[in-house]
Amino acid sequence: MLLQNVEQYVEKLIPKRQELIEEMEAYAKEHHVPIMELIGVETLLQILRLHQPKHILEIGTAIAYSSIRMTHALPEARVVTVERNEERYQKAQEFIERAGKQDKIVSLFGDALELRDEIERHGPYDAVFIDAAKGQYQRFFEHYEPMLSSKGMIISDNVLFKGHVATDLVEVETRRRRSLIKKIQAYNTWLMNHPDYYTTILPIGDGIAISIKRGDQE
Repeated sequence: MLLQNVEQYVEKLIPKRQELIEEMEAYAKEHHVPIMELIGVETLLQILRLHQPKHILEIGTAIAYSSIRMTHALPEARVVTVERNEERYQKAQEFIERAGKQDKIVSLFGDALELRDEIERHGPYDAVFIDAAKGQYQRFFEHYEPMLSSKGMIISDNVLFKGHVATDLVEVETRRRRSLIKKIQAYNTWLMNHPDYYTTILPIGDGIAISIKRGDQE
């Protein structure tokens, strides 16, 4: 991950966001809602600008910060986003309405692993963005990669988990955290060795993995 002074320097270079977006950032900080770090989300948006997906599936809405920003960056795109926390889901609905994105964002309430049929009805997808329960990443990937279009990509956030994936597990204090770190490490190894995808992990923000289909190139 970026050194802190370099990260702060880059953040200062990022242009001022829209008033609503900055309000969402402040709300997330105050209420401890996990949203993408600023450099991470800017990287995500640039990747999507290059890829130009028309249909995006987001696993983990939180307060709709990422989905609103994606629709700002890609005006032609439509986002289907899933959230299981009712309080965050309701807050996301409020922000989506205030942003005027009701026609661009389909917000679903429930567990992403239990809404497969409903999610599939909105597909196929040109991009899947995974940003939910880190211990379930492989299941999310396996559930939804069949819904990708032929040139689709899957982006996984938080794959470096604040750098904890590179620490000695002996130094980790709680069993629960050790278990989560092991699951993220296992996911990264599985992802990097997936026979059907090329994957790159970027040490940006909290770690972003970009997986694209191999196709018939090999």
